[in-house]
Amino acid sequence: MKNLLRVLAVLPLCAVLSACDMVVLNPTGDVAAQQRDLLVWSTFLMLLIIVPVMALTVLFAWRYRHNNREARYEPDWHHSMRLELVIWSAPLLIIICLGALTWLGTHLLDPYRPLDRLAPGKEVPQDTQALQVNVVALDWKWLFIYPQYGVATVNELAVPVNQPVTFRITASSVMNSLYIPEMAGMIYAMPGMETRLNGVLNKAGVSEGFSANYSGAGFSGMRFKVRGVNDAEFQRWIATARMGEQSLTRDLYLQLAKPSEREPVRYFSTVDSQLYSAILGMCVEPGKMCMHDMMAIDDRGGLGMGGIYNVAKIDDDRPRAVFGSDASHVIGMCTAPVVQTFEDDLLPQVDRSPLRGAGLPRPVSNMSRSLVADAASPFATRPLSSQ
Repeated sequence: MKNLLRVLAVLPLCAVLSACDMVVLNPTGDVAAQQRDLLVWSTFLMLLIIVPVMALTVLFAWRYRHNNREARYEPDWHHSMRLELVIWSAPLLIIICLGALTWLGTHLLDPYRPLDRLAPGKEVPQDTQALQVNVVALDWKWLFIYPQYGVATVNELAVPVNQPVTFRITASSVMNSLYIPEMAGMIYAMPGMETRLNGVLNKAGVSEGFSANYSGAGFSGMRFKVRGVNDAEFQRWIATARMGEQSLTRDLYLQLAKPSEREPVRYFSTVDSQLYSAILGMCVEPGKMCMHDMMAIDDRGGLGMGGIYNVAKIDDDRPRAVFGSDASHVIGMCTAPVVQTFEDDLLPQVDRSPLRGAGLPRPVSNMSRSLVADAASPFATRPLSSQ
């Protein structure tokens, strides 16, 4: 009777869990589905050891209990070759399988690696062009810039189904993390640095993306809509964005970057072509030196003692990563404009030959190349680097 009551007590919990949307185990994107398979197979292989060990623990405790006079009592027993073989060989085989799965998954699901298929059995056509999306994690909202279309949105992402998407990700002030469960895995967003993520959606619909890294008071509201649409609907969505009332200039970005919570969806009809590069170089503010310029100067020997006077006070209250008690920034002396181009931006053909022990070649992509023009300054003896 007691056991029946316990079972009945658990039934409401099962009913509640049945209404959960287990998107991690049922994604619509091919990359996320492969990650799901890796998770399931790894769990299954580990359970091959865990379940028998737990079952044998209960069996041995019951079989060799104190009042069981039928159990064999062998106090002098100390070794069994068969038992040793089972104890060591089974875990070893499972570790080998787990190692192989991990090695394959690490290379095949590398977020920087261009996609080699859109779905199981469906390779990427040779003339396919990836959709480029520049992502900026703000406090506490997400900014999505579509450089190929010259528009931007806040807290809404739209992508065509069955088209590869390449994300270039950075942050404005603190470390964050972009996670779109339907499309691909989680990847960090860090100020002054760029990470990349390749993914695809295979089914139309509306899902949710969010921040998976605590970043302050408004962290729980850092969520955005992800719209998987067909090509015609995507063009209509772009047309809607181009009818936005505002243009995303540097001054407007500085206002947008100020902390705010649960920001509504916003559309920007045009975007400053240099804005994302300035965000990445942490030099959106007028007169501030970009990181790639600073590194180029340092690479040529620096400014010497005179460089300590090349600073200016920060005159706004926007939060930023500042080290030391003096809130100041380095004044820009020369700058090399970073130009993002999309000519010949076709997906490179990925080697689909079987994986060997030597591993995969380092992922190399010619997508969204950043070309840095020469600056007319004493330091511009060679092209400056944007990274």
